[in-house]
Amino acid sequence: MELTPEQKRRYNRHLILDGFGLEAQKKLLNAKVLLVGAGGLGSPAALYLSAAGVGLIGIVDGDTVSIANLQRQVIHFTTDIGRSKIDSAEEKIKAINPNVAVVKHEIYLSEDNAMELIRPYDFVIDGTDNFASKYLVNDACVMLGKPFSMGGISRYSGQTMTHISQSACYRCLFPEPPAIADVETCATVGVLGCIAGMLGIVQATECIKYLTGIGELLTNTLLIFDSLTMQWQHIRFNKNRQCALCGDTPIITQLKEYAFKPCNKKSNNMFLLLYLQ
Repeated sequence: MELTPEQKRRYNRHLILDGFGLEAQKKLLNAKVLLVGAGGLGSPAALYLSAAGVGLIGIVDGDTVSIANLQRQVIHFTTDIGRSKIDSAEEKIKAINPNVAVVKHEIYLSEDNAMELIRPYDFVIDGTDNFASKYLVNDACVMLGKPFSMGGISRYSGQTMTHISQSACYRCLFPEPPAIADVETCATVGVLGCIAGMLGIVQATECIKYLTGIGELLTNTLLIFDSLTMQWQHIRFNKNRQCALCGDTPIITQLKEYAFKPCNKKSNNMFLLLYLQ
């Protein structure tokens, strides 16, 4: 495909960017990315991916916009309160870049639909707010051989990692979610709103890097950000050959959704991906 004159003007800063250029931009224009969740992490990811020129963005979210979302879910405005999140997100995506195709899945991810929803896409960004959905994204992507970015935020910090074929998955770090007794509700501990933006943009960057083949991905790495000290930590880890999902002899061969939907573990384990949006 050749870029139109309008596209050449729109994506000029990419086209003149050393190491990026025309071929990388074409890859973005031909790409299909799925956002699971249009909340705190999905909002900035959607805005920057649409601005970058990703050709098709799918959004999975069955929720509506509430006033409590607006502190961090920047794709939604006050006038959107009560609207479906996917309709609100589509409107902003089209306002930024009318050439981006948006596929709306106004449902929640489940063990019954995850494989079907994820299969058509080139990359998946997980922006969910509960452990049950997080493990569904991880498991379905590994089974389908799909690359994905996992992200989580809580209080003043956030964490993210990227998985591609043959790299460690989330279960390599945390084989099972925490016990119900160790879980707090989403509304009890709070989150600094801008943390969602910082981590969502990291996820969008990982997606762009994967699609275009530039740079090094956060594979086999957990990136942890602490806003109070402005420190970023890279925690390196190896693929677990005994992982029940992606190890040498996997025993998890079909999706199973956890019955509970916790958001935040009370443990002091700083390496746990927390979901609080």
